[in-house]
Amino acid sequence: MKRTIRKVAILGSGVMGSRIALHFANIGVQVLLLDIVPREVNEAESKMGLTLEDKAVRNRLVNDALQSAVKSKPSPVYDPSMASRIITGNFDDDLSKIKDYDWIMEVVVERLDIKQSLFEKVELHRKKGSLITSNTSGIPMHMMCEGRSEDFRTHFAGTHFFNPPRYLRLLEIIPGPDTKPEIIDFLMDYGDRYLGKETVLCKDTPAFIANRIGVYAIISGMHTVEKMGLGVSEVDKLTGTVIGRAKSATFRTMDVVGLDTTVNVANNLYKTLEQDESRDKFKLPKIVEVLYEKKWLGDKTGQGYFNMIRHKDGSKELKEIDFETFEYKAVEKPKFKALEASKEIDNLKKRIKFLVNFDDRAGEFYRATFYDLFKYCSNRIPEISDELYRIDQAVTAGFGWEYGPFENWDILGVRDTVEKMKAAGEHPAAWVEEMLDAGHESFYKVEGGKRKYYDIRSKSYKEIPGIEEFIMLETLRAADKKLWGNAGATIYDLGDEVIGLEFHTKMNSLGAEVIEGINTAISMAEKQYKGLVIGNEGGNFSAGANLAMLFMFAGDQEYDEINLMIAQFQNTMMRVRFSSVPVVVAPHNMALGGGCEMSLHADAVQAHSELYMGLVEVGVGLIPAGGGTKEMVLRFSDRLNDGDVEMNLLQESFMNIAMAKVSTSAEEARGLGYLQTKDGITLNRKRVLADAKQKVIDLHNAGYTQPIQKTDIRVLGKSSLAMFEAGITGMRYGQYISEHDAKIARKLAWVMSGGDLSQPTLVSEQYLLDLEREAFLSLTGEKKTLERIHSILFKGKPLRN
Repeated sequence: MKRTIRKVAILGSGVMGSRIALHFANIGVQVLLLDIVPREVNEAESKMGLTLEDKAVRNRLVNDALQSAVKSKPSPVYDPSMASRIITGNFDDDLSKIKDYDWIMEVVVERLDIKQSLFEKVELHRKKGSLITSNTSGIPMHMMCEGRSEDFRTHFAGTHFFNPPRYLRLLEIIPGPDTKPEIIDFLMDYGDRYLGKETVLCKDTPAFIANRIGVYAIISGMHTVEKMGLGVSEVDKLTGTVIGRAKSATFRTMDVVGLDTTVNVANNLYKTLEQDESRDKFKLPKIVEVLYEKKWLGDKTGQGYFNMIRHKDGSKELKEIDFETFEYKAVEKPKFKALEASKEIDNLKKRIKFLVNFDDRAGEFYRATFYDLFKYCSNRIPEISDELYRIDQAVTAGFGWEYGPFENWDILGVRDTVEKMKAAGEHPAAWVEEMLDAGHESFYKVEGGKRKYYDIRSKSYKEIPGIEEFIMLETLRAADKKLWGNAGATIYDLGDEVIGLEFHTKMNSLGAEVIEGINTAISMAEKQYKGLVIGNEGGNFSAGANLAMLFMFAGDQEYDEINLMIAQFQNTMMRVRFSSVPVVVAPHNMALGGGCEMSLHADAVQAHSELYMGLVEVGVGLIPAGGGTKEMVLRFSDRLNDGDVEMNLLQESFMNIAMAKVSTSAEEARGLGYLQTKDGITLNRKRVLADAKQKVIDLHNAGYTQPIQKTDIRVLGKSSLAMFEAGITGMRYGQYISEHDAKIARKLAWVMSGGDLSQPTLVSEQYLLDLEREAFLSLTGEKKTLERIHSILFKGKPLRN
């Protein structure tokens, strides 16, 4: 049966329900969002003469929840206008409408009696064959569908989104006892392709996979923290990005999520898991229990492990809890020999291995927590999953870890780590030693160009299902698909006569090595391939040009070198635009400055939906000079005829650059003019490179023709210069911008106007590129520009001077 999801009904508009509704709206689905009817009118409604019979009152809870969600930060919706796809109502008046909906999702409070009561009403109205799922975080599926019809039970499953559903990649799919296999297959595929999720099939066990492992890691880790006498900042320093985990690390994450959330899961697991050999690790240590009893739950209560003190003079001071006195103290700046010694190790795998084996308190902490987690995960197979890769998928997608437990075990070396674990009194499950005895040295390996996992039941390696359509650069490296490389870039054979360029500098900045890589890749593609994909799997696509090199040249007043560097960058961007084969750029997360300019010049862009794209050079006292300013003029100046509307359109483009506007989604990037109609958006990050490759093939098969430079770009000269000058002067008089801001803005206005031309004129791309380069070069000679660059490079903060 072909199943299409056009309309989704979300039952329950709380924090999760309203945000899940908005994520469905993000992908274009019509949503019906329902909740209960208030028991009484509030004061404002009473003053308006409203009663419980009025629709505004009856839908107050759902409407307030939705509006609160739309306004929340980070935004759960790609663009606020998308919320219009949601229709609101209440259970009493509108539940019958679900008969027209393809998927009904329950997201009410975590109480079995309430869920069962709602499902009883749902069954009176849902059409046969429609999907019915519960977004529970732990209530067993078999209990929720007791007493329901066969059609209900066979179309029922758990769909556990993690909060916030737009940003966290995990979607756990939990079959009920009677769920049809094709329903599970559909949910797994739909979550992947349309919702952009890492869909993980789970058994119907307490807390499923991610929370079972993730909460164990947190609470068990707290016992180690307490035993070793570590402090809040010390732990957060050890458990963040340095080992490939979320920037918010441990205690900051608990404050953001809410301590009660973690505690409730831990308490429920302790009560439920009577046969779990590590059950006692779910008991709350004092450093958790005390804060929970005090109701210091984090951001939701105003204080938790951290407390932001607001002084009378308006200043703020961040403090952390002292685990000896449970009073707040100044935030510490912890120092560990291991972390100091690992600063120069950019490769995360090498850094993890270095840190875990380092002989100091940090290494001791890592060994204790890693070994304990490895033991626990090995013992959860086959209880929570028959396959070890599902545990890694769930933890990485749900908790933002770069590598899951078994992947980390591989990094450290399975055999060596088992010996060290046993010496420390931590014995893994018997199947691990059986695997080693059989000569299998790792949980994962690449064989025949495919990533495989060790399957416990067959005692052999099997291909990980569901990833055959993905392009994973790590797998290509292991499969010896590298064609060329230097210190900052690598070219791979992506198959089907398409090559891919990855850059891997710090923050993926665009320095000389990357420029060489782009030119080499284009030359290679032009000789013998259908086209080129430029993309990577780093935390960000690119933070922009290499400022350190520019700062060095500017400080030494090497302006000829700067001029040459800008010209080379411009020429490279123009090669991206005017190559004889299609070039598709695949940006994700941050694509700033030069990363944005590269995207602007591609034949097409295949962007990840989470895209923070913008021309931000003004922030360091410069203007876009890699063709970015030129490209924005090219895109907007010729769209309309003469007149005020055209002026407004050009001014909008000017303001985007002058204010360094950055999109908060790929959809918003369209509105800002960084993406065009021809550009694609992929929701699942792991599919971006594969979709970009397909776009290259499609362009090739459509008969790609090498474009030629434009010579008919319309610039407005004096008329737009006057408009820009009026705005800049007004902003300066109002003290909204500094004198240096005004100088930068005037340089930008000069380029976007085409100079001081007496009337609108048609100019070439090269004409605008020359103006860009001149403006950029002159700004590198400004003391205040150098101060801004210095602040970014050495303090990590923008400077307004």
